[in-house]
Amino acid sequence: MSAKPVFKPKPHALESLFGRRKVVIGVIHSRALPGSPGYEGESIDSIIAYAVEEARRYQAGRLDGLIVENHGDIPFAKPDQLGPETAACMAVMTDAVRRATGMPVGVNVLANGAIQALAIAKAANAAFVRVNQWTNAYVANEGLMDGPAGQAMRYRAWLHARSVKVFADVHVKHGAHAITGDRTIPELARDAEFFDADVAIATGQRTGDAATTDEIRAIGEGCSLPVVIGSGVTPENVGSILDIADGVIIASYLKRDGVWWNEVDPDRVRVFMAEADRVRA
Repeated sequence: MSAKPVFKPKPHALESLFGRRKVVIGVIHSRALPGSPGYEGESIDSIIAYAVEEARRYQAGRLDGLIVENHGDIPFAKPDQLGPETAACMAVMTDAVRRATGMPVGVNVLANGAIQALAIAKAANAAFVRVNQWTNAYVANEGLMDGPAGQAMRYRAWLHARSVKVFADVHVKHGAHAITGDRTIPELARDAEFFDADVAIATGQRTGDAATTDEIRAIGEGCSLPVVIGSGVTPENVGSILDIADGVIIASYLKRDGVWWNEVDPDRVRVFMAEADRVRA
């Protein structure tokens, strides 16, 4: 499966952000933040300290970058539940992680309010933002320039937020965790162009989602963008994935017992990176 590029290729975003291609990006799942429905009173200092500790474990394992995610906060919530207090705390936490590690850091706002995510990223001097499933569903359901997704992209232009790179999940239809079997390559490329994406994420977040070699290649050709694999990556398959993809986002496997809400497990990081580095060397 292949398709001609539909818009002008951009400079290689991964190389410009991380100083290399074939990158490994870890995910920090934050604890519930003040102002969110799941918040139970933990101090912001404690929440930040936990995020920084997780970041340092990843850094010790020689990962290339990090995504700070509020998954422990308000999973599957609506954007209007990401209030100003929650957004401000997330910005402070993200900036603390960036300062503590010096690593390129991105933001993934699981309420998927792209406007709030851009504001958090700008306030925290984050390098990129992940525009993921819920926002992509707006494209499928409401049309290219209608609804909050279109509003977010207009804000990006108005705010001159071009310094914030966009990693866009380009496989989702109607909010489901689906791979390219539900989308045509022109549809995927349309989503990437709509989000003015710098990087395409070819699979979903749910463990077990997978794209075939042909699908990964077709997404890259159709979008003319670097392709990162966002789920289902293990030490057993990371080598074959990095043979054809430009990077991986890895979360669950690197946590204790392979469960995303647990802390980072240095032994799992060591095993995973040894396999990734066989391809990256």
